[in-house]
Amino acid sequence: MNGSKAWISGCIGQRLNADERAFFADERPWGFILFGRNIGEPSQVRDLVAELKDTRGGDDVPVLIDQEGGRVQRLRPPFAPRFPPAAEIGRVYGDDEAAGRRAAWLQGRLLADDLLTGYGINTNCIPCLDLPSPGSHSIIGDRAYGDRPAVVATLGRAAAAGLAAGGVLPVMKHIPGHGRAEADSHLELPTVRASRAELESHDFQPFAELADLPAGMTAHIRFEALDPDRPATLSPRVISEIIRGALGFGGLLMSDDMSMKALQGDMAELARAAIAAGCDLALHCNGDLAEMRAVASGVPELADESLRRAERARAVIRAGATVPATDAMRAEFAELLAATA
Repeated sequence: MNGSKAWISGCIGQRLNADERAFFADERPWGFILFGRNIGEPSQVRDLVAELKDTRGGDDVPVLIDQEGGRVQRLRPPFAPRFPPAAEIGRVYGDDEAAGRRAAWLQGRLLADDLLTGYGINTNCIPCLDLPSPGSHSIIGDRAYGDRPAVVATLGRAAAAGLAAGGVLPVMKHIPGHGRAEADSHLELPTVRASRAELESHDFQPFAELADLPAGMTAHIRFEALDPDRPATLSPRVISEIIRGALGFGGLLMSDDMSMKALQGDMAELARAAIAAGCDLALHCNGDLAEMRAVASGVPELADESLRRAERARAVIRAGATVPATDAMRAEFAELLAATA
């Protein structure tokens, strides 16, 4: 893969059109992301993934998806087995800690097999390390492993390790924490009013514990105690002082989707602001070519420390599967879930 610019792109349909192929060749996104609109039938998904990679000239081109389980699972039967939400893994852990850790690892490993072996998809946006709070919006809800930092960190690490063992890059989200949000950031910008001390003692903890993971995604959340004017994605203070500083995250940092309504303004300016704030990559998901052109115009070439972080993340993909997935693993996973139901 030749040099990349600092962004990740969606596409509009189930195959690339001529304009998209030419655009991606020119504007060289680091990777791509798939959504439900891109999924028609299994061979089509495989072909689309191959097309996307071909525009960038390498099998290790990152192709992302949100395949968490539960509500957030882009590939559903018959494309891939249905998996439980993270809260179900947390329930298993509450009954038997060893079984919960094993279930989290197995879910990660089996998701990797479904994605990479089935379709060539090599990056999954899990684990979700957010901690829901009373009164918060349901957008996180059962996507969380639980509401205790130590539990979420333990299970998130196990799931990430399972993914990596299957040759799939994990992307933890949403740094530095989406769980207190009282609104859906797809629709509007949430504001969190908790003190910094509250955030550091609770919300930030899972991210700090997993700060060695290779990749992470920001939260489109405004934290009044950290930066009352800008959401985390666009805040140099939050990214430098909190994400890179207090949390110690040294991995590849991508924005959440720039096309979500939490962010308002010119798309090129938003992308430029995210990179200036300290994001390594601007993520744009909706497939709108005019917006994609704007994002691409607002981001630089990947270089220096951002390039080094990106290469370390891609190394997980290049390493491939280190533990083979087996039918016995799928049976064991089903038994672990059933045993504590």
